[in-house]
Amino acid sequence: MFDLDAGKLIVIGIVALIAIPSKDLPRVLRQVGQATGRLRRMAADFQSQFMDAMREAELADLHKDLKGEVDSAFAAVKTDVAFDPLTQAREHIIGAIEAPVAAEQPGPRPESSPDLSSQQLSSQDPQTERRTAEDPHA
Repeated sequence: MFDLDAGKLIVIGIVALIAIPSKDLPRVLRQVGQATGRLRRMAADFQSQFMDAMREAELADLHKDLKGEVDSAFAAVKTDVAFDPLTQAREHIIGAIEAPVAAEQPGPRPESSPDLSSQQLSSQDPQTERRTAEDPHA
């Protein structure tokens, strides 16, 4: 602070011996020591308050960063809640079951036209074809 080294302290001590009478010297040195102690305590208090303020600012930044991370994690969880694999699987299974049921339901049958010959009708039926192949007179 004042940049006091050993040489300057010796000069100050010699000036103090000349300027201060010898009977008052112990009292003055005690007061100087007490004042130096108070200055050191004030400097330490200031430094600790400064460090506390820095720590609080750092904690506030850390709190802000952590809150941002937590908010983004909650947003990710909310989007994951919208994804429900059980519902999708249920819909897929229901769709797979309903498709064959819809295919099995008979639609309107086409009416056979009266000009179809018996040979055309027999060629449409596989069992009739087998019987005709085995027995041509049938």
